[in-house]
Amino acid sequence: MARARGNPWIGIGFDAWRLGMEASAVIGLRTWAIAQGGAQASAESERMVAEKIAAGLSLQAMALSGALGANPAAASARTLAFYRRKVNANRRRLTRP
Repeated sequence: MARARGNPWIGIGFDAWRLGMEASAVIGLRTWAIAQGGAQASAESERMVAEKIAAGLSLQAMALSGALGANPAAASARTLAFYRRKVNANRRRLTRP
């Protein structure tokens, strides 16, 4: 998201709020899928845990390599963008017919 000059934290706060709303939708979709039970529910549960571990490790590697930026605002914005891509990919996958 393009940022206006001035205080970057206002845009970052909005991005965090938006990520929270999008993540809530994915949580609902995953809960529904898991509640239906069966092999697909088990696979979704395993996928969810594996994705969270992989995302955490990837983000940690990005932080250690400096890929998140040189200041707290840049690191926060890039972290939110990283998770937003993951959340949106899950939303698209879970809403496919």
